[in-house]
Amino acid sequence: MSVKKSLAALTLSLAMPMWVVASEGAERLTEMLEPLQTYEASFEQLILDGSGERLQQVSGQMWLSRPGKFRWEVDAPYQQEVVSDGSEVYLYDPDLEQVTVQTLDQRVTHTPALLLSGSARELTESYTVSRQQQGSSEAFRLVPKSPDTLFEALHMTFNNEQLAALQMIDSTGQETVIEFSDIRTNHSVDDSLFDFQVPDGTDVIRDTH
Repeated sequence: MSVKKSLAALTLSLAMPMWVVASEGAERLTEMLEPLQTYEASFEQLILDGSGERLQQVSGQMWLSRPGKFRWEVDAPYQQEVVSDGSEVYLYDPDLEQVTVQTLDQRVTHTPALLLSGSARELTESYTVSRQQQGSSEAFRLVPKSPDTLFEALHMTFNNEQLAALQMIDSTGQETVIEFSDIRTNHSVDDSLFDFQVPDGTDVIRDTH
């Protein structure tokens, strides 16, 4: 994914009509997410600082099976895995030979895509949702109702009712843009993908916060 393409994704909302802040936004997002039982895709992720300078660019693959199961693999330029089995989340860094384990709850947001593995209804209850549409593209802006989150706003973009991109903005102005490709939805996903086995010689850190 080129930087130019990613910046174009960031400014997608500017070319659309005004955000509609109403129950319609939450209802429409729920309508689009509730039928989603499994999702598999390749991704390109770009992180920009508050001034728009590129900090990091990675690619990989993701799988989710709702409720609560998720796998996120970064394969370039370095390896990393985030796996949720529905009760715990494992963040594995092969280079450091270290895995961090956290209980799955609303505060666990290693990646904004992890939010998709939960209940659509809970998602729309936890965030103020606004919506805009242009042709076959729909964008949703989610602002957390609780201050106990890692980001200030999350944008979801759907093309032809299929999730195509995520954008997360944190309190420093840093932006994470994720674009999906080779998307497959509601197909059979091997449950063993969400069963993380700690490799021999790996340090395990349990985060109790």
